[in-house]
Amino acid sequence: MSQPIRAVLFDFHATLVDQGEADQWLDAAIAHAGSGGDLEPIERAAIIDRLDDIWIHARDIDPHSTRDNSAEDHHAVFHGTMDGHAPLELRDALYEVMLTMWQAYADSAPVLDALRERGVRTAVLSNVGVDIRPVMEREGLRADAVILSCEVGAVKPEPEIFQAALDALQVSADETLMVGDSWKDDSGAAALGIRTLLLPRTRGATHGLDVVLRLVN
Repeated sequence: MSQPIRAVLFDFHATLVDQGEADQWLDAAIAHAGSGGDLEPIERAAIIDRLDDIWIHARDIDPHSTRDNSAEDHHAVFHGTMDGHAPLELRDALYEVMLTMWQAYADSAPVLDALRERGVRTAVLSNVGVDIRPVMEREGLRADAVILSCEVGAVKPEPEIFQAALDALQVSADETLMVGDSWKDDSGAAALGIRTLLLPRTRGATHGLDVVLRLVN
């Protein structure tokens, strides 16, 4: 008989928050830079297409997610991924406004709050090279722990980052659930015996996170 779930680990990007619409991201960057509004339609369309799957494209030049080790690496890989697709000044602006575009799915905060009310501990566990805590605060996302790859020195699917989350919550693997969007990264939790739920990126206001509440008794 399986152990009851006492803790849930959540991936962040594409699990609790959506990066927003790429065309709005581009418009925000143009406004921030004060330039780029004269892009030809074909240029604009190419940038939007690139931005929409920016972190998937990033794997072409960063297959081992070194960008998630530090802010410097994260910035460099973003620039490298957009090189040839947008001018330097616009690339700078796109990066500078990036986190302002991230918005929580409508069901993220309610699910986190409902788990807290049930006495289930939660952690945000993210491969990321920047501090996401300001985004969490802005979006009303409350968790008992925040585990970032750039702070613990390990990236998913490496077991060390999952173990860091277990240690922070003081729970064992067999009483924990991992919720993420990536079979490549988040499924690494299963190697430690953590039950794992994968919800691939969705388009829309909600992400189907209510299923987590049905898994927690």
